[in-house]
Amino acid sequence: MDLNELQSVQSRERQTDSLQQLRATFYRDAADYIADLESERDAAAERADDPWNAPEVGRLNDDIDTGKDTVEAIYERRVGKIVKMASLAAADMPTGDEGLTEEEQALFDRLVSAIEQNREGVFAILDGEDPPVDPTDHGAADREPDAQTPTAGPTDGVEAAGRGSRDTGDGGTVDAADLMADGPDDSRSDAGPDPAGPDPARTDTVGSGPAGTDSAGGAGPASVDRSMVRITDDVGPIYGVEGREYELTENDVVTLPEPNVGPLLEKDAAERID
Repeated sequence: MDLNELQSVQSRERQTDSLQQLRATFYRDAADYIADLESERDAAAERADDPWNAPEVGRLNDDIDTGKDTVEAIYERRVGKIVKMASLAAADMPTGDEGLTEEEQALFDRLVSAIEQNREGVFAILDGEDPPVDPTDHGAADREPDAQTPTAGPTDGVEAAGRGSRDTGDGGTVDAADLMADGPDDSRSDAGPDPAGPDPARTDTVGSGPAGTDSAGGAGPASVDRSMVRITDDVGPIYGVEGREYELTENDVVTLPEPNVGPLLEKDAAERID
């Protein structure tokens, strides 16, 4: 491995929304390469009369910094795609999960398990039942279920997504973390979902109904200002600040909370409809 290979991987990862295949030991190989550079730098510093001003030491320091930054950028780009892929896999939809590194495969498996368990808990609450796994228990996915707790399995529907990002076509990206704004109010989690409230798996995509109304038949919480926009890029699933999930694809017309609209407009992923 060398710096050219790392930069080539980074370039290809930026150019596509799908994961490129990497060998299972990619990150370990990158760590070994950077460690070799550090050893080479240390040896060069020992040979130099003035290590602080030695050109070879400076070059190696630059290569080390560039290598680390490049690997981090590769990971950040790929992890967003892995989160999106895990949400599809948890919904029992086909995914191409070949080519993951060892570390990414472990992350993918944990995400799928966590989404499945959380979804089953939420749907059980909506049905007026005791959830097999408490959806507010952050450590539930890391523990083995006991004999009375069945492992959550996949069900149908649009699933909760994570922090994937998508290219907007002009070199920028739309990141789910940007679109979530302040996120849902955590103080609502203790009280549980309102049985009379909207189904969290439904979106506000406007169909043939009157403009300004959503597909759930309401205008959303009165405390949140909402705006109608047309989606101009495939964004994917996001969470609104009121806690609802929205699946956003190109040409959708949706009413969204105003705090979620701003990042979409900034990324040229949406346009307002007056």
